[in-house]
Amino acid sequence: MKTIDELLDEGVAGKRVFVRADLNVPLDGTTITDDGRIRAVLPTVARLAEAGARVIVASHLGRPKGAPDPAFSLAPAAARLGELLGADVAFATDTVGDPAKAVVAGLGDGQVAVIENLRFNAGETSKDDAERGTFADRLAGLADLYVGDGFGAVHRKHASVFDLPARLPHAAGGLIATEVGVLKKLTEDVKRPYAVVLGGAKVSDKLGVIDHLLEKADRILIGGGMAYTFLKAQGHEVGASLLQEDQIPAVQEYLKRAGERGVEFVLPVDVLVAPSFPDLKTKAPANPETVTVDVIPADAMGLDNGPETNRLYASKLADAATVFWNGPMGVFEHPDYAEGTRAVAQALIDSDAFTVVGGGDSAAAVRILGFDENAFGHISTGGGASLEYLEGKTLPGLAALED
Repeated sequence: MKTIDELLDEGVAGKRVFVRADLNVPLDGTTITDDGRIRAVLPTVARLAEAGARVIVASHLGRPKGAPDPAFSLAPAAARLGELLGADVAFATDTVGDPAKAVVAGLGDGQVAVIENLRFNAGETSKDDAERGTFADRLAGLADLYVGDGFGAVHRKHASVFDLPARLPHAAGGLIATEVGVLKKLTEDVKRPYAVVLGGAKVSDKLGVIDHLLEKADRILIGGGMAYTFLKAQGHEVGASLLQEDQIPAVQEYLKRAGERGVEFVLPVDVLVAPSFPDLKTKAPANPETVTVDVIPADAMGLDNGPETNRLYASKLADAATVFWNGPMGVFEHPDYAEGTRAVAQALIDSDAFTVVGGGDSAAAVRILGFDENAFGHISTGGGASLEYLEGKTLPGLAALED
């Protein structure tokens, strides 16, 4: 895989460089609530600009349905990129039409532009190779070189991720090189004990990675909404908690395999429950009750790990040499249900392990809860991409950069 260092050594001054970034930031209206992904690609964009490239930054945001939708415009991300760069960043109001062509044509050496949300064009995400290829051809017409640095999208077979690199000389950006290097530490010559913390809402989202990690990890700690399917599989009643009944047989099989392989599964021993989901807008006090997992009321839902579980999980992480964490332990956006996620983050910081926070909600939680990002070994920009890499899958965006 060619690196950006090699590309810079060859010279990029005056060349149009298409950077496939991941600017898929959370928005409250037009206000960015977490700019972590923009800051992650900043070094690559800055290095190219400093070397005299004419940088064209492209990304998706959200899931528009193949047509322009103002709610998913990249304009706020372009403005924030300019603030972080300390330089003007031009913005094209479309992807490959006349406005984009005009903005790119107007770039001088060392200048940067952002084109509008790639998913405003149906060709970006099409399952039809020809339709994707046509869009990739038009994108290729904007640039001379391609740099892939949107790690959060490399598990997608999309035009700008998979098809475009085949049409231009290409290299991996600094972010992708870092992400791949970190993930290799979780899959090759792993320092042990190796502990994995998995949370989030649905166990179905994590089945593939659990299956693969049963061959790799020493301990797997489960939290979040997915924990209640595991508890149900062990025979506990979980009341009105999130439950995927259809996944119980698979979970029971994983628990059995874990026992046979000597992999320790750690589940909550107590949880915070309430009669209803909390109001995340007003953050009104929810007054949860702490109960052990064998007496969850029939009319209550579990919304976070309890204090005994937090202490248990901290003890299971204390002696780890490697920790991978993906998914919050509860509804961390509400202060009454943030302690489980906070406790896991603090346990990672307190350990001497190489710690990786696996993107998505976990990365957002670290920042929202006020932790110093530098206290962790690595905070990934791609939750889904990280999980699929750990599953052993071939990621289209990485494969496209390797040839």
